[in-house]
Amino acid sequence: MPPKNKFTREEIVEAAFEIAKEEGFSKITARSVASRLNSSVAPIYVNFNTIEELTRAVVQRVFILSEELTTKQKGQNLFENIGRASLEFARDYPVLFRDLVLKPNPYMSSYENTERVMVEALKENEEMKDWTMEERRRLFLKMRIFQLGLSAMVANGHVPSWLDEKESEKLLLETGDQLLLAEQIKRKVDK
Repeated sequence: MPPKNKFTREEIVEAAFEIAKEEGFSKITARSVASRLNSSVAPIYVNFNTIEELTRAVVQRVFILSEELTTKQKGQNLFENIGRASLEFARDYPVLFRDLVLKPNPYMSSYENTERVMVEALKENEEMKDWTMEERRRLFLKMRIFQLGLSAMVANGHVPSWLDEKESEKLLLETGDQLLLAEQIKRKVDK
């Protein structure tokens, strides 16, 4: 009998990540991962109690990747960096983007958690330091709607042919600036 192949937890997660990247999270099964590793299913169940536990490890790997994409951006502020990273993630990992962002799933934190963090971050912006929480919240929602919509278009290949990577980023930043300007004008008119 040939010796049993041993696989680390990380190797199993990486194999499952590749499956999710190509086919989606629902395609992560003991058999599909074992096939990717040229192994039996035994190493998977030695390292993970359930496939759900393995899938959650893959999701954590995706979140780390997402943080890395955000960190490497060189924008002027956090929202710009998140927007650019979202476009890059949608472009490079369209299946994962659709699974995590466009479909209901138990893996993404609630919108309220994301909103809270970002609205607090916007308070640090010099142009918004005297804005109310509600004003920052509304601006963030408008920006997020556009950013996610554009990212979804990128992930699904629904962008016009003239809208390449640089033009997508330019459009994202222009729209952010325009939304900020519109809110500033609205604040002056409302006073």
